[in-house]
Amino acid sequence: MNFWKEFRVFLKEYKVLSVAVAFIMGAAINDLVKSFVNNIFMPLIDPLIPDGTWETATLKIGQINIRWGVFVGSLIHFIILAVVVFVIVKKLLPKKEEKKKSF
Repeated sequence: MNFWKEFRVFLKEYKVLSVAVAFIMGAAINDLVKSFVNNIFMPLIDPLIPDGTWETATLKIGQINIRWGVFVGSLIHFIILAVVVFVIVKKLLPKKEEKKKSF
């Protein structure tokens, strides 16, 4: 078998194109969710923070400066992204019938 035929078999067998499309779509969804969190959701939180914006919110413990605002923004970004991925997977993957357990 020549190289190109083997390469095509490889692409089909491991569904490389599907993975590439999923990766690109995942990156696009990530950018979209990050923009939503940073530009829409977190500015709504700004009035609740006494010393400025969420990006500069810190907690000082002696000489230690904990930037909790950035962490909370990243956490919200992760949660929203996880929910979006869960919903997409739930809708796209076929449902398996659950077997009833009898005791």
